[in-house]
Amino acid sequence: MDIIQIVGIGIISAILAIVVKRIGLEMGIMVSIAAGILIFFMVLPYLADALGVLNALSSNINTSMEHIPTIFRILGVAYIAEFGSQICKDAGEGAIASKIELGGKVIIMMMATPIIVSFLNLIITLTP
Repeated sequence: MDIIQIVGIGIISAILAIVVKRIGLEMGIMVSIAAGILIFFMVLPYLADALGVLNALSSNINTSMEHIPTIFRILGVAYIAEFGSQICKDAGEGAIASKIELGGKVIIMMMATPIIVSFLNLIITLTP
């Protein structure tokens, strides 16, 4: 998979969405959603490879991977919120897009809290 393929699909989908929106706005939005899902699935193997690298790195340095799944869930929330927000913006619903972004940020903050607490506890433990 190459970035050129991803960009190509994006450009073709954008042109197709513009043409289809002349027929009906709803169909144009559906083309945008389908393109976004296709591109997401094209990128998914790279995410799996990144997780494999992190697993290998963690085993080499004898570290617990307890926070890695949370970090990947946080990244997932960020990408899903961004995807939903962009779809709403494409549909002309900027206010709803802003609410999706806010919701994503709040969820990310709550998911990151245990990592922050763990980090702060480590700092407290290391300081005299």
